[in-house]
Amino acid sequence: MANQPYGSEKWMEQPSQTTGWTAGDKLQIIAGPCAIEGEEIANRVADGVAEACTALDLPFIFKGSYRKANRSRLDSFTGIGDEKALAILQSIGQRMGIRTTTDIHAADEAAMAADCVDVLQIPAFLCRQTDLLVAAAKTGKVVNVKKGQFLAPEAMEHAIRKIHESGNSKAWLTERGTMLGYQDMVVDMRGFPVMRQFGPVIADITHSLQQPNQPSGVTGGKPGLIATVGKAAVAAGANGVFIETHPDPASALSDGANMLPLNRLYDLLKQLKRVHEAVQN
Repeated sequence: MANQPYGSEKWMEQPSQTTGWTAGDKLQIIAGPCAIEGEEIANRVADGVAEACTALDLPFIFKGSYRKANRSRLDSFTGIGDEKALAILQSIGQRMGIRTTTDIHAADEAAMAADCVDVLQIPAFLCRQTDLLVAAAKTGKVVNVKKGQFLAPEAMEHAIRKIHESGNSKAWLTERGTMLGYQDMVVDMRGFPVMRQFGPVIADITHSLQQPNQPSGVTGGKPGLIATVGKAAVAAGANGVFIETHPDPASALSDGANMLPLNRLYDLLKQLKRVHEAVQN
């Protein structure tokens, strides 16, 4: 599978001029490892995601963070180097003919990342940072903003407006859960129809199962509920799903506690596709 090209019209459909959305009525998949750990593992995950999505005829975008800027402990893994990680993302996109995405953390990173990927992701904790949103918008790339864990769905209209008013109509939103107490997250399904008024909405079904603020300084998670949250979100109207996946989550260098094992991705996507088709019909 590693040498199979995926750059056909199936994956690179003409994007909407208003939103940059290429999935049409299909369920959009954004999937990949939490962080780019190295060339071999990133390509292995990309090929695995492609294999599952190809079999199910689902459009997909490969994701990977080139740097982890938000870590609890100073000794946590943050990346292999910005230029090296971005080069890997760019190489995967070119080799496979697919779109890629990564998150940016400051305004001066927008242009650098935009040279290598197709979709710029704004982290949830930074979704109100005006200079970051404006810089991302001005690259002309699709901007996918994750809803802050501390914000109501209605409040995300302001983030979308900042992007639109900066001359870029290609803006998406991602639901990644809301803080419930100090160490848990919950997804309010009422938020999907609210946020769909502002543009395409994606459900992050792995980060929304995190258990942050653990005494150890390492975030926990509830990966056994990924399918449950995913099916509920798609039934509630999510246009796509965001999934972090890894061949061996226990050995992942970042956020392994809430990642989906790569060998379980196909079965999960098959379930989610069925729910999406039922909702569409």
